Amino acid sequence: MDLTPFVDSLRRELATAAEVVGEDARALAERLTAQVESAARLTLLEALSAAAAEITRDLAPGSVDVRLRGRDPEFVVAPPPAEPAFRGSADAPPPPPPPAGDEDGAMTRINLRLAEHLKQRVEEAATHAGISVNAWLVRAASAALHQGAHQGTHNIGQHYTGWVR
Repeated sequence: MDLTPFVDSLRRELATAAEVVGEDARALAERLTAQVESAARLTLLEALSAAAAEITRDLAPGSVDVRLRGRDPEFVVAPPPAEPAFRGSADAPPPPPPPAGDEDGAMTRINLRLAEHLKQRVEEAATHAGISVNAWLVRAASAALHQGAHQGTHNIGQHYTGWVR
């Protein structure tokens, strides 16, 4: 995204406002806008980053990031990962549905304390699944709740029949 048109527009607006005051003010505005260009670019980048963070909250577990290429910002969109095909046995329960939010889609934040070795394993599992740690934890919690809701309605493991000597 080229920020130059936005910075140029700001420069024109300042020059127009200064012309009303007089020629000296216009000349001063021209000198100031040349110095203010980097601050204007930085402010625009901060606004774009804040917008990307807000979009990411609504898109989770997907994300939107702002990256710089030279002097120009670039948006990088990571959509939520597609659900992998379930590879369970025939008598295993179906995978848990994606977590549902409130009717208004509100989310809540919690703090979670994990032992270092468990945190590393969670990070490895999330990386292996190609999703964020947050998304992995949400799915794990959803799966645990889903499995608890179906407790006793299915059997998991191997079954043996017959006589043993």
